[in-house]
Amino acid sequence: MKTFQVAEIRAQFSSVLKEVEAGSEIGITFGKKKETIAVIVPIEQYKKMKERKLGTLEGKAKIRISEDWTISDEELLNS
Repeated sequence: MKTFQVAEIRAQFSSVLKEVEAGSEIGITFGKKKETIAVIVPIEQYKKMKERKLGTLEGKAKIRISEDWTISDEELLNS
């Protein structure tokens, strides 16, 4: 993965996006320590990361969570 500082990203944004479009991951560094704080990834890779997997039940079970389903912090912590 290539990494760029924020100033470099700003100056080369179009070429960075072309690299991402070609399938590359681009890290963005920030601050004195130049720590990577974000990564730009191709949209298809991002969509795959957002999908929830069922692990060993994948393909054997389906799960659907209602939009109005809620749980309190207390219920979550005591379960």
